[in-house]
Amino acid sequence: MTPEEFRLAGHELIDWIADHRASAADRPVRARTGPGEVAAALPDRPPTQVESFDAVMADLDSVVVPGMFEMQHPMHFGWFPANAELSSILGDLASAGLSSVGISWESAPALTEVEEVVCDWMRQLVGLSDNWFGSITDTASTGCLTAMLAARERASSLSQNHGGLQAVESPLVVYSTKQAHSSVVKAALLAGFGWDNIVMVDTDPVTFAMDPESLASCVAADVAAGKTPAVVVAAVGTTGTTAMDPVAAIVEVASTVGAWVHVDAAMAGTAMLLPECRHLWDGVEGADSISWNPHKWMGTILDCSLFYVRDTDQLQSVMSTNPSYLQSSADGEVTQYRDWGIPLGRRFRALKIWFQLRLDGVEAIKDRIRRDLDNAQWLAEQVVAAPGWQVLAPVDLQTVCVLHTPVLRGESVDGESGASEPMTGQALDDHTLSWVRAINESGEAFLSPSQLNGRWMARVSIGVLSTEHQHVAELWKCLQDAVEVNNLQR
Repeated sequence: MTPEEFRLAGHELIDWIADHRASAADRPVRARTGPGEVAAALPDRPPTQVESFDAVMADLDSVVVPGMFEMQHPMHFGWFPANAELSSILGDLASAGLSSVGISWESAPALTEVEEVVCDWMRQLVGLSDNWFGSITDTASTGCLTAMLAARERASSLSQNHGGLQAVESPLVVYSTKQAHSSVVKAALLAGFGWDNIVMVDTDPVTFAMDPESLASCVAADVAAGKTPAVVVAAVGTTGTTAMDPVAAIVEVASTVGAWVHVDAAMAGTAMLLPECRHLWDGVEGADSISWNPHKWMGTILDCSLFYVRDTDQLQSVMSTNPSYLQSSADGEVTQYRDWGIPLGRRFRALKIWFQLRLDGVEAIKDRIRRDLDNAQWLAEQVVAAPGWQVLAPVDLQTVCVLHTPVLRGESVDGESGASEPMTGQALDDHTLSWVRAINESGEAFLSPSQLNGRWMARVSIGVLSTEHQHVAELWKCLQDAVEVNNLQR
């Protein structure tokens, strides 16, 4: 493809993307294809002849789009937001067009230095002190793994430079909770800690946040058993309920044994753009690392995750690689991001944030976040006021965990209505899954079923770019209608 051919095709593709975004609400939220249906519509052998751009676009419409979940749909209330501002998409396009390879400062000075500046902008915007230094990676999962590796080596006096974990006499321990994201356990396993050395700390029965007293007890028991507490992961916004672990209390416990504290704020980090939300991570300045994803609620297109540390020397002592073919006269004067994480090469991800902040403005992002917070509170108020409905967890941000409990009416011996009892156990689980499934399969809206305390609930996550109050009101009616239909069918 020549530059001129690219120009023509690119204009057509940009028009297609704009039309697709503008018409998102006209399509079902959920993908309309079954397992294997998309693959069956594609040739089983690679193309051997050049095809027209029109043919490719036709297949994009007829094969790909029906098999896509509409993450930007205003009635998407499942998982967490994966917003993609069009301004950020332009930054992604610029990154692809420049085709830079960030294997060193020398290979792309602008890539490195724009990333440094953008990370510092974001540090300032969420109220962190200048003791923090950031980089951009793909996801918070990678950030968590990087933190685990840095923590492991601090706790083992850089064992990687000697015999590795096999030579460490005292087992190294990781602390988290069952409410934390699954990537925490995955990172601990990949970092070599092992299942036997992952401790699930108790959570508060009301807030579902980590209980610092339970953490202190677990740490004390492990020290008494000859183990070494290495890292505590504090979730600022758990996946199931968006619970906020008490960072200050966790830091205090961890400091008594020198354990690394990693703050996983993958979704909730965006809330810290608002000064009124920063109390939710009080104590964060005492942590060792933080990860959060602008590619969730903030609206920077995937993949774009911020990873901050205070001790860059420790990070580089674990991650540094300096092959002869990458050495240059600038070494020692510049940041080499290859020494800050796992990959050698990196994309120019900073352009996504750079474009978004400059074209949309921070105040517009803040206004949208406040809109979502207000909508979540409104929905919670409707649920609490409705008979048979409950909000199961505090609504700290934009996630509302709801449950509908039907009342079972018995019959007396004379045929009249007897005592009424709320549905419980497996029957209640079946009821919940049934009405949530009905909504999701309709394509009208989408929300996530999730378990809390071993029982199923409906998890409503508010925060898609186009979701306004009217859409939340439509969802509330949709929930009520689905429950009514389910009760009639029962």
